Amino acid sequence: MSGISGSEFLLLCLIGLLVLGPERLPRVASQIGSWLGQARRMTRVMKRQLEEELDVEKNIGINPKDFNPDELLTPRDDDTFSPLHTEEDDDGEPDVNEGVTEEKPA
Repeated sequence: MSGISGSEFLLLCLIGLLVLGPERLPRVASQIGSWLGQARRMTRVMKRQLEEELDVEKNIGINPKDFNPDELLTPRDDDTFSPLHTEEDDDGEPDVNEGVTEEKPA
């Protein structure tokens, strides 16, 4: 699970026994175990919530695999903002000032 062998675990237990003593070692081990349990529970809850949020088909009722990105990026006929729908001047360039009237000073 954590990538340590049995002999390494035994060595860690012996070091813990020497540092903490026989009275405090069981309490510290219990506290570490409860922290790990809480961390695992929180991870499971967060994973479940994320999976529920990302389940588009269930939440919205559509299957994302049914969509073609090229069709979504194609401008619609009623899309007047798209640069593909701008009118061009005589020089072949789009008219950026079309429909704008300038007031001349008097």
